[in-house]
Amino acid sequence: MSDSEFEIPQEPKEELELSFLDHLEELRWRVVKALLGTLIAVVLCAYFSDFLVNEVVLGPIQRTNPPLKLINTIPYGQITLYMMVVLVASVIVSSPWLLYQLWKFVVPALYLKEKKYLSGVVFFTTFCFLGGVAFAYFLMLPYMLQFFSTFGSPQIQNLISVGDYMGFVLQMILLSGLIFELPMITYFLSKFGILTPAFMRHYRRHSIVAIFILAAILTPTTDAVTMAMFSAPMLILYEVSIWISAVVHRKKTITL
Repeated sequence: MSDSEFEIPQEPKEELELSFLDHLEELRWRVVKALLGTLIAVVLCAYFSDFLVNEVVLGPIQRTNPPLKLINTIPYGQITLYMMVVLVASVIVSSPWLLYQLWKFVVPALYLKEKKYLSGVVFFTTFCFLGGVAFAYFLMLPYMLQFFSTFGSPQIQNLISVGDYMGFVLQMILLSGLIFELPMITYFLSKFGILTPAFMRHYRRHSIVAIFILAAILTPTTDAVTMAMFSAPMLILYEVSIWISAVVHRKKTITL
C-alpha cells in the first residue's frame, strides 16, 4: 500500500472560507430560533402577568408573619416590575429551548459518539438550573423574608421598595440556579482536562469551608439547622461533581 493512500487531502481555500461562512449562518439561525422561542414565552408570560406578579413574585412576601409591605416610589415603577417579571419568567420558561439551540450550535464540533448525548446534556443542564431556581424560591426566600419581617425594632415599619425586592428575588434565584450548575460545569472542565477528581478530593476540606462560609453569607439567621439546610445541597453537589469528574477521567483513560 503506497504512502499516497495515507495522505490527507487538503481542502481548497474557497471551501474553508465557505465552511466558515456556513458556520456564521448556522449561528445566525440558532440565534433567530432562540429569540423566536423566547418571544413565544414572552407572549405567554404576558398573558399570565397578573398571576405571575401577584401570586408567584409577591406570594412569598405576603406569607411572612407579620407580612412585609412593598411600596412604589416612582410613577413607572409597577410597569417596570411587570416588564421585568415577564422577561425573567419567559427566560426561565424557554430555558430548555435556549439550551437546546446552544448545544445544537456546538454539536458540529463534537465527535459522533458525543453527539448522542446531546439530549441528555440539555436535560440535565436545564434540570440543574431549574432545580436551583426552585430551591431558592421554595426554601431560601421564605426563610429569609420571614427573618427580615421579625428582625429589628418593632417601632420601625418595614416598607420595602418594589424594585429592591425584585432585585433581591432575582439575585437569589439566579445565583442558586448557577450554583446548581456545578455538576455540569465539572463535566465540561473534566472533559477538557482542566479539572481532575484528584484535584477536587485534595481540596475537599477547603471547599467544605468555603461552602459553609457561603452558606453563612446567604443565610440570614445564625442557627445551625438553617445553615445546614442551605449548605447541604452544595455539599451534595460537590460530591456529585467529584463522581462526575472521576467518570469522565476514567473514560478518557480507557480511550487512551
